[in-house]
Amino acid sequence: MTLRRTIPADVRPIISSALVISVAVGVFAVSFGVVSVASGASVMQTCALSLFVFTGASQFSAVSVIAAGGSVASALGGALLLAARNGVYGLSLAPTLRGSLGKQLLAAHFVIDETTALASAHEDMRLRRWAFWACGISLYTFWNIGTLIGALIGNSIDPKTFGLDAAFPVVFTAMIVPHLRTRNGRRAALFGAVAAVALAPFLPVGLPILIATFGILFGVSPDQSETEPT
Repeated sequence: MTLRRTIPADVRPIISSALVISVAVGVFAVSFGVVSVASGASVMQTCALSLFVFTGASQFSAVSVIAAGGSVASALGGALLLAARNGVYGLSLAPTLRGSLGKQLLAAHFVIDETTALASAHEDMRLRRWAFWACGISLYTFWNIGTLIGALIGNSIDPKTFGLDAAFPVVFTAMIVPHLRTRNGRRAALFGAVAAVALAPFLPVGLPILIATFGILFGVSPDQSETEPT
């Protein structure tokens, strides 16, 4: 029996979407590996960041601060600030990720932008779990492979030359589309856009985006999965 036959038909599109997102993010991970090594980190240190931190924005923030001559404390502070949004995502995903303590701890490591977006795009709880785990496992795999490749390449390529710096924005744009079909999705998008644009001139870099992520709280309300006819 082939692997395709063992996977339920309604789950196959989810796995396909997870793999497409993971490949795109894996390409971006190459640029992280390059930037990290160029900033002075070793290959082992770079790979450890992806293995144990696994949130791209925080990783880039940390290596950028270190490269600019900042202290470890300031690098950690900025990284934690950016990672705080994952706690909000966890609140949204809590009903989906029930289970043993070990399973919940593993799931917590995978709670990031992409897994939250893919899981919350489905109404059915079973499909949400499939989406979360398929996306989480594949993303983690490709992100770490990409990081290793980038770290080994080192300073030999410039991410901007190959357009690697555009990978994340493209992925995020693609993830937004399904959520704009719901009332709460549009509210969250509007809140995030207005907050980021309005606060950018007044707050430190990164903080407006962190505040904008609280738009996800619109998804916690009862009509989260209410999809309007298209």
